[in-house]
Amino acid sequence: MWETALRRAWDARPSWTPRPMPPLRLGNPRRRINVGLMGMAVVLSLFAGRLVQLQGIDSKVFAAKAAARVREEKLPARRGAITDVNGNELAVTLEARTISADPTKIPAAERDKAATSLAGLLQVPKGDVVAQLSRTGTRYALLARNVPIGVANSVLKLKIDGVAADPQYQRVYPGGSLAGGLIGFVQDDGTGATGVEQTYDKLLAGKNGQQTIEIGTSGQRIPMTQSARQEPVPGQGVRLTIDRDIQWAAQQAIAKQVQATGARSGSAIVMDVRTGQVLAMANAPEVDLNKWKNAPVSDLGNRAVSEIFEPGSTNKVITAAAAMEAGVVRPDTVLEVKDKYQCADRVLNDAHPHGPEHLTFTGVIAESSNVGTIMVADRVGDQPLYNMLRAFGFGARTGGGFYGEEAGLLPKRETWSGSQRCTIAYGQGVSVTALQMASVYQTIANGGVRITPQLVAGTVDQHDRFTPAKPGKQTRVISARTAKDISRMLEAAVGAEGTGTLAAIKGYRVAGKTGTAMRYDESCRGYCGYTATFVGFTPADAPRLVVLAVVQAPQNGHFGGKVAAPVFKDVMTFALKNRKIPPTGTTAPSVRLSTDG
Repeated sequence: MWETALRRAWDARPSWTPRPMPPLRLGNPRRRINVGLMGMAVVLSLFAGRLVQLQGIDSKVFAAKAAARVREEKLPARRGAITDVNGNELAVTLEARTISADPTKIPAAERDKAATSLAGLLQVPKGDVVAQLSRTGTRYALLARNVPIGVANSVLKLKIDGVAADPQYQRVYPGGSLAGGLIGFVQDDGTGATGVEQTYDKLLAGKNGQQTIEIGTSGQRIPMTQSARQEPVPGQGVRLTIDRDIQWAAQQAIAKQVQATGARSGSAIVMDVRTGQVLAMANAPEVDLNKWKNAPVSDLGNRAVSEIFEPGSTNKVITAAAAMEAGVVRPDTVLEVKDKYQCADRVLNDAHPHGPEHLTFTGVIAESSNVGTIMVADRVGDQPLYNMLRAFGFGARTGGGFYGEEAGLLPKRETWSGSQRCTIAYGQGVSVTALQMASVYQTIANGGVRITPQLVAGTVDQHDRFTPAKPGKQTRVISARTAKDISRMLEAAVGAEGTGTLAAIKGYRVAGKTGTAMRYDESCRGYCGYTATFVGFTPADAPRLVVLAVVQAPQNGHFGGKVAAPVFKDVMTFALKNRKIPPTGTTAPSVRLSTDG
């Protein structure tokens, strides 16, 4: 039933016809384009206005802000090492840190606490740290230089805002005072101030690098930003001719004698006869290079090349060389020597009173007779003597490149007074350095050939490659025969009848000469005190080493044979063992010093 009713209802439903879609009306395209263009013009106008503001009106302001974000940092170059002839380090560079602070980041209430912590670690006065942290007008305050890395790490662990540890290099001298005046030191700004450090500063220093980085407002580097970096070029090393062990022995010997005699100062030099290389150059007092700021200014230099003095009787070998080269005497020439000599308007005395003596020229040198030397100089003449002094290097620097070296004083021959022509013959009225006098005896020991003293053996680059220095210049000064004759005369000076007996070394033939001269001193504006000297070489018949010892203003004794000769013996004995130089096994020939008795 219900199915029939449902069908009737479906058939009776009204019919439905869909309504047609209204036509689509498009807008005016020209109006849309105009609106879009106007919108774009407004946006571009805003951009243009902003660009004008940035690049024109506010350009300097923003440029300054951008520049403030860029920091240039110096990348210090590692300074080259200074070593002895065997490569032992005398001056070396270690990594360290510079501790600084930004005072603007440390509140006033926290300064005292921060200063207490920092002063304890850095070992500086707390007041100094407080003063630096109170400088709120700057963003950089230096607290300490040359801080060991371990200490710097402890400082950073304090986590004090604004405290930084920047990399730097620290110059360290392992030997302390070993060759202090010779090596010199480096100032806080990293430049060499004296000695080898100053002379070879450019070579040792290398070339600093540089990098440019961007930093944020906190002062920290902005990660992932670009940076420009120029790597530093490490400095080269300088290898000296100095032997560390011989240098130590020379310093010990001269310091001991300066103290024992109450002297003002002293110097000792060891040279290789065959090469002119300086194996030791010691001074007393000597500066501790690690504490150079605490040393007197007078101890900062190298007295062996900067202090001039009248050589006294050590100078007589030059008069002897001039006489024998001129042929006016031979070693066995006999002279009647009195204890006084009239020279122009002055009467000059011998070293000690005595009656007339008949001395050979060898005896004149061995007994160090002033009068006998003047008599021989009269035979030579002033100009030849002056020429010989010049030939041996007087009045000029040695040419070895020693920092602070003086040329000494050799008056022009035309200015010599009547008495000066006599006193110069035995070493008064002319001034030299210790190095100049050592060079004189190197020349005699080397058969009459002078070799320019040499301090630098060579350089070492960053790859540890050694480049040797050029050998010292060789110049013949006197003939080999004259040099040999003088050597025998100097052996007699160390013999039983000579003035240098305390310089004798058992088993070795020693040739040398004492010197005792009045000392000119500015403090008394004249001559006050003495300069005691001994210089010689060994083995006398096959010379290898020259040693010079000079003691200035000794109070307990003043003769070179008593004061300086023992230093020569101690230093030479050590050097012979160190260089493994054996005795020649020969015996010195007998010589005649006098015809009396």
